[in-house]
Amino acid sequence: MGKPNRIVDSLLVISYQGGNKKALDLLVRRWNTKLCAHAYRYLDDWELAKDVTQDTWSTVLAKIHMLRDSNSFGSWAMTIAGRKALDTIAKQTKRKKEVKPQFWENHETVPEPLITKEAQINRILKVMATLPLEQKMVLRLFYLEEYSLKEISAITNTSVNTVKTRLFRAREKIKEELKIRKDEKRD
Repeated sequence: MGKPNRIVDSLLVISYQGGNKKALDLLVRRWNTKLCAHAYRYLDDWELAKDVTQDTWSTVLAKIHMLRDSNSFGSWAMTIAGRKALDTIAKQTKRKKEVKPQFWENHETVPEPLITKEAQINRILKVMATLPLEQKMVLRLFYLEEYSLKEISAITNTSVNTVKTRLFRAREKIKEELKIRKDEKRD
């Protein structure tokens, strides 16, 4: 996110903390879609993502007066959304364990389309879906959201070195899987 946008967000946070209720409305307009998309990346379900986003705004509203660095609003809100999404995943995992395992095993594999640019993107997305959640999030935040390593570190509450390692491992896993699939098609 560019510096002018951060300045606007910072001014809106300061304005809201000073008592301007309309500033929160503007923050919601600027960030709601981004927070929902961030939650969706964890959950792969728009309805759950919308619920998480609503919970995120409840927390933001309750704690925004404690935010010391108004410049960090974006990463702060994204962190809240990510943690709420992880909580939702934990709840779902607990429910899935209560249901018979064979119910979740019945899934069909979709044959891969011909190799076109769109097909290559789909292959990469399929491989990304198999990555551990931490690696998947780092890839998406870095490449799709264009956050810096330092910002991703703040969002995920990990060190910059951990972010670098996850990014490296995710890239290597994608390369490896794409090479294996390419070799399988030749056979």
